[in-house]
Amino acid sequence: MASTIPGADEFTSRPVPREELLRQIPPTLPLHRIDERQAEEVNALTYEVVRHRLWAVTQEMGETLRRMSGSHVVTESNDFNFSICDELGEQVQVGAYNVGLIGSMDLAIVWTLRNRSENPGIEEGDMFLCNDPWIGGGLHQNDAAVLAPIFHEGRLFGWTTAIAHQVDLGGPRPGSFSPSARDVFGEAVPTPPMRVVRGGVLQRDVADAWVRRSRLPHMVGLDLRAKIAANRNAAEQILRLIDKYGADTVKAVMRRMMDDAESRLRDKLRTLPDGTWSAVGYQEQSGTGDRDLHALHVAMTKQDDRLVFDFRGTAGQTGVINCPYPGLRAGIVFTMLPLLAGDIPWAAGGLMRCFEIVTDEDTLTNASFPAAVGKGPFGPAWGSGNLVAEVIARMLDAEPDHREDVQSICNGTTDLCVVSGVDVRGGGHKGFVSPVFDVMAGGYGAQVHHDGVDTGGRLIIPSAKAPDVEMTEYLYPLLALWRREETDSGGPGRRRGGMSGSVCYVQHPDQSGDMSLVVSGTGKVANQNVGLAGGHPGNSQLDLVVRGIDVPQLAGARSMPGGLDDLGGTVEVLPCEGESTLGAGDALYLHWQAGGGYGDPLLRPAEDVREDVLQVRVSPDAARNVYGLVLRADGEVDATATEEARAVLRHRRATDAGLTGAALAPIGTPRPDGVRRLDDNLAVEVESRTVICVHCGTGIGPLGKSAFVEGLARREVAPTEAGPHIWHDPSVYVDADVVFRQLCCPGCLTAVHSRVVPVGHPLPHDDYRSWA
Repeated sequence: MASTIPGADEFTSRPVPREELLRQIPPTLPLHRIDERQAEEVNALTYEVVRHRLWAVTQEMGETLRRMSGSHVVTESNDFNFSICDELGEQVQVGAYNVGLIGSMDLAIVWTLRNRSENPGIEEGDMFLCNDPWIGGGLHQNDAAVLAPIFHEGRLFGWTTAIAHQVDLGGPRPGSFSPSARDVFGEAVPTPPMRVVRGGVLQRDVADAWVRRSRLPHMVGLDLRAKIAANRNAAEQILRLIDKYGADTVKAVMRRMMDDAESRLRDKLRTLPDGTWSAVGYQEQSGTGDRDLHALHVAMTKQDDRLVFDFRGTAGQTGVINCPYPGLRAGIVFTMLPLLAGDIPWAAGGLMRCFEIVTDEDTLTNASFPAAVGKGPFGPAWGSGNLVAEVIARMLDAEPDHREDVQSICNGTTDLCVVSGVDVRGGGHKGFVSPVFDVMAGGYGAQVHHDGVDTGGRLIIPSAKAPDVEMTEYLYPLLALWRREETDSGGPGRRRGGMSGSVCYVQHPDQSGDMSLVVSGTGKVANQNVGLAGGHPGNSQLDLVVRGIDVPQLAGARSMPGGLDDLGGTVEVLPCEGESTLGAGDALYLHWQAGGGYGDPLLRPAEDVREDVLQVRVSPDAARNVYGLVLRADGEVDATATEEARAVLRHRRATDAGLTGAALAPIGTPRPDGVRRLDDNLAVEVESRTVICVHCGTGIGPLGKSAFVEGLARREVAPTEAGPHIWHDPSVYVDADVVFRQLCCPGCLTAVHSRVVPVGHPLPHDDYRSWA
């Protein structure tokens, strides 16, 4: 890796083959190792008992940290995780919390073994503290990990790790995120692994240096001790397990857990078609003042039992929207585990053997020091994970036995808003920094046979939760006017994406002075929460401050505002990357992202749309204009009028695509024999390799490298055609021309691909080689 800072290359980490790593560890650090054959000799009962006990240890680590932590990031939103690793750092068991936080934990341990074994040494009772995104163990500087070696009879047996997001670790802006940073020196300081516990004793000088950087030293110090306690508790549990079953047996179970996970994932991959699937996404605004879109590229090649993720072509590093290699790897892991390994125990060390990464240097997803990387987790790492989710879904959709696992993109990415100031309630004078974690309640993507889960959480944080509003109001000088699900936010489709929500906060009546806001939210123009198989994207992310509202405080109020229109005042649209303030007469409104839809909305059963209207998931206008639903005066479906309305919408697609006067092919033509399905709408005649529409039988073109795409009808219209919650004026954020692009069957005009993209966005070009 190249860097403009001499010596910076020493603080990078990459996967290292086990045998090579063993040669780099000095003999002064004895390792507990077993013969690989021993993993196969453990009897089934012992294997299951020990395996489940290791899983329970990670859960107990979670409870320890949650009970001790003083941060609502941990106690309310579960933005933390754990792992148990073998002597070389391969992860045997990980927690079901923020999966991204363990995506590069092994890299941090590898670096520690290579660079700390001799000086200062790795000894029994030691622990190492790290928040360096180039080394691993987290996605940006706010992710602070404590790595704890476990020794048995003088030999390094394994490691445990505990990691959590810290609310503030210094830097020029509260919360440690600076949208105007030009490089990492304008952010929180990254710290390579340093020994924070020696011989079981917390090193006061290191702990003091750690908390001294923060605006919230007591909270950061308490979290540090909570992570140390979680690791210590795990070590005690594992050593008890060793006392009962023997070190070799426990290690054999650990090795077999990873081997089994690898074997099961490879077996699954062999059942899937070989080929290459590609996707392109965008990051908006690289920092304060920028108005560009920056492209992320991925091409996933599946060959036999292995995946290769190729990110070449991704834009060069710029602004604050960068992540180093460990962050990119974490983006792949937090997508792969739930989507491809949902039915496999998460022995991540074995699962990660099944893929490799190809990437250019000095790019958004492989940034070199000293690039600014504060937005790494919810910028390019998450954006890359969304693209990986998209290509995995298209691969699964082409195999009938795996279509149950297909899912459109969930909740795009997070909507970061950090509120900070001085809490003067009750005559106090206490500084506070609070990310708004209500945004955890994202919508899940639609599946082939199911709608997405409304405000279900985060795909990458299986145990994520939105904080209790009353707890937020107790901890910080804020009052919520509402927190609710937003009608029409879920991506329209044959199966609807899960809804997202919004929250609106004002200052507490006893508060005075302006609060500071730092905002960062990708997905305000080029949607991150895309749909599949013609499904529309979910809503655009939207952050506003309403200035001079009619009732800024709630004292004496007789009613609650029902929405933005009831607030009065003047709306200020917050940028993708920037800063603002929240005054006593203002309201902060955040609307985070929902899940994408699956399949053409015009194919959604009319009764399902009617039920959505009754449940206020879809508005009557969207039901008519997007789904083509017509209801009678008694509220029942008018089947004839609905069929006619949907025909009108199909004719509009034809007109927009330049097919004026073309007759629509009837839907419902039986699918011929000898075809293999590609997704909800398309199939390929195996003998001729011709792609056809499954709804009307129209031949579209040769399969090739998606050569048939040229035969699809293409329309590019205003972004709002994708749904009511798509932002109407992209020019507020970026200079690029942005459109809603649909690719449709040229016969029946069923949508097969729908996306909000900049003009010139590349067409799909997947390669189904195994069908040759």
